[in-house]
Amino acid sequence: MKIIDRINKEIKNKNIYYSFEYFPPRTKMGLQNLYVKLDKMSALEPLFIDVTWGAGGSTSDLTLDICKNTQKFLCLETQMHLTCTNINKALVKKTLDDAKKHNIKNILALRGDPPHGESWVVTDTNFQYAIDLVKYIRKEYGDFFGISVAGYPEGHPDGNYEADLEYLKMKVDAGADFIITQLFYDVDKFLKFVEDCRKIGINCPILPGILPIINYNNFRRMVGFCNVHVPEQIWDDLKNIKDNDEEVAKYGIKVITDMCQKIIDNGIYGLHFYTLNREDTCKKIISNLNLMDSIPNKRELPWKSRIDTNESTRPIFWANARKYYIERTDDWDHFPNGRWGDSDDPQFGDIMDYHLFGITSGSIKSKKKFWGESLNGIDDVTKIFVDFLSNKIKYIPWCDYKASETDLITDDLLELNKKGYFTINSQPKVNGLPSDDKDGWGGPGGFLYQKEYFEFFCSKEDFEKLNLSDKALSYCAININNEIHTNCENCTIAVTWGVFPNKEIIQPTIVDYNSFLIWKDDAFGLWLNEWGNIYEKESNSYKLLKQIHDTYFLVFIVDNDYINGNLLKKIKNENHNKNEKTIL
Repeated sequence: MKIIDRINKEIKNKNIYYSFEYFPPRTKMGLQNLYVKLDKMSALEPLFIDVTWGAGGSTSDLTLDICKNTQKFLCLETQMHLTCTNINKALVKKTLDDAKKHNIKNILALRGDPPHGESWVVTDTNFQYAIDLVKYIRKEYGDFFGISVAGYPEGHPDGNYEADLEYLKMKVDAGADFIITQLFYDVDKFLKFVEDCRKIGINCPILPGILPIINYNNFRRMVGFCNVHVPEQIWDDLKNIKDNDEEVAKYGIKVITDMCQKIIDNGIYGLHFYTLNREDTCKKIISNLNLMDSIPNKRELPWKSRIDTNESTRPIFWANARKYYIERTDDWDHFPNGRWGDSDDPQFGDIMDYHLFGITSGSIKSKKKFWGESLNGIDDVTKIFVDFLSNKIKYIPWCDYKASETDLITDDLLELNKKGYFTINSQPKVNGLPSDDKDGWGGPGGFLYQKEYFEFFCSKEDFEKLNLSDKALSYCAININNEIHTNCENCTIAVTWGVFPNKEIIQPTIVDYNSFLIWKDDAFGLWLNEWGNIYEKESNSYKLLKQIHDTYFLVFIVDNDYINGNLLKKIKNENHNKNEKTIL
């Protein structure tokens, strides 16, 4: 979707919205950490994110990769920067063709900066200024791309204020949809800039560029480089704390919060944050502006739907490993009746590469830190799952993070894991939770419901100890050799639904028997391809994980009594289930 369409919708509804800018890191580990940040900050429901091109076009390939992966796997609307530096017509065309191929529909067109220590030099006379990019994109690609351009509330460092306003109008007249400004710290100058733009006929949305103050020396260097005026009061306050980074950051959050509030009070509801690839500062500012309370109403579904689809339902199995689900269904060109698709479709496919895109895959060193330098027995494996639930480690191969709602059943999950049932997915029962709760979704005025759900690996012996006789339980167990034990063959069970005013019942999350049989391949594969890969093939650690892979069962259990159910209590009894249907 084009960002301008989203912005216009927010303006029409008088909603405050915000967006985040990131830059490509220099190292592989830095890139890994950026994906972690992007994943976490996606929970803040930004309207969009954008990714810089790098001085002199130095990060062009990586910029495209980050945009592609972020949009595809994290389901965030993404804007790619494109500059005139070190570029020619062939490269511009290739870049835009690649962006179009990957459904990246938003471009920030810039003249750009040269590499550090160099002067700006034209490399192709067809692309000397941002307006040249705007004209080329509109001529060659029509309305496919949404285009934004830069504005300078105090004038470009290489130009002057009045001339810059005229150039800006030319860029808008050439086809730019909205403006993102350079950083500033004098809100009055920004408001005057907006007023001056309106006077000369620039009527498109103007997003203020907000750069948090984190470090005194970096702040001084940045405002000097950009030739930005800073009110004397800010300088005076900073001089007293400039050697204390913690105090500078705390003061910076207050200054930026006050700036943003003044901007909002003057009728401008969009904020564009230059994050510097940090999470904490922007989150605190958004919280200070009391914008966190509105986040549940921005969530259309309990999971983020992929860009530009009508997807409205997903199997729960991939909830914590969505990259595998998206890869499996990426080639589907149909979503009949808004459903997730047919698991019998030949396009459902196989995944042979378990490293297609890892939000939290990390390095071998970091994995060993989390998952053990070595594994000497099943107790060591148990400890990893217990530590994850206890927030001592950040993730396990099946879970990118621990969902906040898991806190409601953490004690039950810990009890299960300590007995050898390695949980990889779960949700508590919910009966009429208001949709504007912190864990809510779907918009205001609704009520949410969930059935309690456990999914885990266990040995055959431990599976046979479970009491599965309660008629309210639906379950299925399968091992790598496709030995199946179930009481819900070929069933599809809604496990999450919402009731909203003037709408049909929404059922976004399901447990589907046939898709579980396919998820089994992904789930078992992670024992070896993600965890086992950090050890030598001949090591005892690898052999232990392979033994689990070869002999354990993957099990799901749904308690359909979402009002009074207690799943752990029901299955704890060590009586055997006599009515089970076994499929060999």
